[in-house]
Amino acid sequence: MSGKDPDILLVRKLYMCSYIYEQMEKNMSITKDNTIEEIVTKHPETTMVFMKHGLHCVGCHVAAFESIEQGAQAHGINVDALVADLNKVVSSKK
Repeated sequence: MSGKDPDILLVRKLYMCSYIYEQMEKNMSITKDNTIEEIVTKHPETTMVFMKHGLHCVGCHVAAFESIEQGAQAHGINVDALVADLNKVVSSKK
């Protein structure tokens, strides 16, 4: 087996893609444009942050397509403070 074996090269490429994806996921921060469902699904620990801020619709069907900003506006919540707290909770898990 040489280092140029197609199977070995494929495995190496897949490993690198997986590694790069993991690193991107770790470094991505939550923005007001993310949907509520997207964040709660990826980061279940954020549920309590939404609740603390008064956004109790994390399990609502609207959460699937409503952005954090839209939900915050509908409930009179400071979106910047909410996003900051969400990112704080997620970054503490890394």
